[in-house]
Amino acid sequence: MTQTTTAERRKMAEQFISVIPHSRDLGMALEDFGDGMAEMSIEYDPRFVGDPDTGVLHGGVITALLDTCSGVAVSSHSSVTEATATIDLRIDYMRPATPGQRILAKAQCYRVTKSVAFVHAKAYDENEDAPVATAAGAFTVGLPKKEGA
Repeated sequence: MTQTTTAERRKMAEQFISVIPHSRDLGMALEDFGDGMAEMSIEYDPRFVGDPDTGVLHGGVITALLDTCSGVAVSSHSSVTEATATIDLRIDYMRPATPGQRILAKAQCYRVTKSVAFVHAKAYDENEDAPVATAAGAFTVGLPKKEGA
């Protein structure tokens, strides 16, 4: 079996992000990437405000960032050889994002079975210890390719 390098996986992740229309339109950027881990960001943009009176970003922006970052974390896992899709994503909103601040998301794929990968993620602004939201998700994965297959 040919192993995919981290650099090759990162390039595939960046291509994946760039072809998803809402990821591209929201300006999602891959900040960090490793085996089963991803960090992504979205710059503050007034177009994405959900409450014009406060300037707080719409929750859907946070959801999209957490979902995409989680999928990238799954695809970065060394045992995942197939494309992934979201099965389930639970998001707990902790507080409003600070207006004007960039939002970051960190996701960790902590377990991969034959057909499902499990992820924990969080979104935050200037204070990583006070998340805007946390997420727990399950994602599809293909069966790992066997040696000589």
